[in-house]
Amino acid sequence: MLTDLRSDSFCEGSLCPQGSPGAGSGAPQMNTPIILQQIMIKKSQQKRRTSPANFKSRVFILTHLSLSYYEHRQGKIRGLRGSIELSRIKCVEIVKTDMCISCRNKYPFQVVHDNYFLYVFAPNKEIRQQWVSALKKETRNNNTLIPKYHPNFWQEGRWRCCAQTEKMAAGCAMFDPNNDATKKPLPPTPEDNRQVQTSWVLAIYDYQTDNPEELALCRGEEYMLQDISDNHWWKIKDKNGHVGYAPSSYLATQTEDSLQAYEWYNRDINRNQAEKLLSERGVEGAFMVRDSRQSGMYTVSIFTKAFGEKNQTVKHYHIRHTTDSPPKFYLAEKFIFTTIPQLINYHQHNGGGLVTRLRYPVCSWKETQPVTAGLSYGKWQIDPTLLTFIEEIGSGQFGVVKVALWQGTRKVAVKMIKEGMMPEEDFVEEAQVLMNLSHPKLVQLLGVCTQQRPLFLVFEFMEHGCLSDYLRRNRGSLSQGMALEMCQDVCEGMEYLERSNFIHRDLAARNCLVGESFVVKVSDFGMTRFVLDDQYTSSSGTKFPVKWSAPEVFRYARYSSKSDVWAFGVLVWEIFSEGKTPFEHLSNSEAVEEVSAGLRLFKPKMASEKMYKLMNRCWEEKAELRPTFYQLTSEISEISECES
Repeated sequence: MLTDLRSDSFCEGSLCPQGSPGAGSGAPQMNTPIILQQIMIKKSQQKRRTSPANFKSRVFILTHLSLSYYEHRQGKIRGLRGSIELSRIKCVEIVKTDMCISCRNKYPFQVVHDNYFLYVFAPNKEIRQQWVSALKKETRNNNTLIPKYHPNFWQEGRWRCCAQTEKMAAGCAMFDPNNDATKKPLPPTPEDNRQVQTSWVLAIYDYQTDNPEELALCRGEEYMLQDISDNHWWKIKDKNGHVGYAPSSYLATQTEDSLQAYEWYNRDINRNQAEKLLSERGVEGAFMVRDSRQSGMYTVSIFTKAFGEKNQTVKHYHIRHTTDSPPKFYLAEKFIFTTIPQLINYHQHNGGGLVTRLRYPVCSWKETQPVTAGLSYGKWQIDPTLLTFIEEIGSGQFGVVKVALWQGTRKVAVKMIKEGMMPEEDFVEEAQVLMNLSHPKLVQLLGVCTQQRPLFLVFEFMEHGCLSDYLRRNRGSLSQGMALEMCQDVCEGMEYLERSNFIHRDLAARNCLVGESFVVKVSDFGMTRFVLDDQYTSSSGTKFPVKWSAPEVFRYARYSSKSDVWAFGVLVWEIFSEGKTPFEHLSNSEAVEEVSAGLRLFKPKMASEKMYKLMNRCWEEKAELRPTFYQLTSEISEISECES
């Protein structure tokens, strides 16, 4: 069976006889029948690098002898990039994972051969099952087959499925070479759940659209879920039977334990922010429910004047739960409830041991609509005629950044890439990966423009500019609480990148932006592969920002999420020193020498001992001793609550 490639780049001469371009030991010969051929995406687990550049589009060809893959570039003759003899394959199986897949193909399978793990990402479930079945059929009699395999990925020094820290450790799940994936499919993974059971969602924002594929939303209305295969755009049906896509960030699932639909719930609010918002409201019983620093726990914050007009304050109560299964919830032990909404409803009408009853819900997020992943569903290519340029706001090695209006209404930031900075194919491929990254603490890529030169990247506009400039402009007016909030914002964005198996490689205050309500978001992730400002060039020609770099970067050019953690420690220092330059009196070469000898940045005057201790944990000489961003997020939240 021959799968049609459906690509004009796979042209005459791409299947080459010996001696022609692309021929090699693994190239299919004219008399070797082809079983399957398909354009898919490859990622090798042997590489430490986890940027989008590690995901490569390849033409895969399966014969009775080998699995080969070829370079796939528009208009170019394909060259052989690798070949695996089928007799050397030890395992072929679907990958089951809860990870965010950082490429456009979301259906991974694995081919284990010798001591290597080849991961291939298929464009849909059917093609993945077709390839797994064919490969199993061809290799089921191999004498090298393994009894067990790892059903999940290797990440951050461990297997995600069983937490073993040895790369070549024995698998944790039985491998059945005779299991036909097309006949006995594995239970659906979250991304496979295209058709969901009848489930209702609530619109928590209004949403207007001119796109015929989308559905307008009315805040407070219920909609029936139809398809959740796209994380950022859900297919829904309204009460009149109209069907279309809407941004998932505008919708809240209505389950018993879902709080997002309630006006009193604030997901991304810390103690300092809660006290500020409630004090600004300034009425007895103003309250909110927010996430506690302990994962899965919640806190009720209430403004009260019960202690006198001069002693008005905000009290914080942890929502506790019983050891029952399922647990029950309470603020005062006498009043126990099945769900948190039931608990809040009771205390809205009864004090029940609190300093005052919950009178006026305060919400920080419903007035500001979230940024969508792309300007519209299915449209990441932006028509340049819809952009009206206003002014230039920055420039660098990559080109210039301009403020523009999209369709005359929405303000956006347009980054223009200098010609020759990178091939257009790489530009488009990397942009598609970045489009799938969406988090409230990351600057959202809205689309690209490849219809003219220079190439454009269109981002959400952040009105207060880069964090380093903001810190310097406001030197002397930054409070410790504000500094902690900035650190928390950046850490949450980096935690998402870490969880998505994504490395920034140029984290610094200059690459974070300050937006509405002074929220700080991480920017330039993914673009640092070819764009680095304030660079140092090593003897090998590799460019990197040396004063933010971990020792393993300037010694071996070894990047990981742990080198990002080091840079985060420097960024925290920048915040608490109100925009000073790290090691400002040292040259790059001197900084390399001194850091290698054990020198670390001094404690900023504004930073507490706890925060300086956290910075130094980020600057551990051995990368494995540094905390994860997940741990740092929790620690900063705890410090914030203790120091407020």
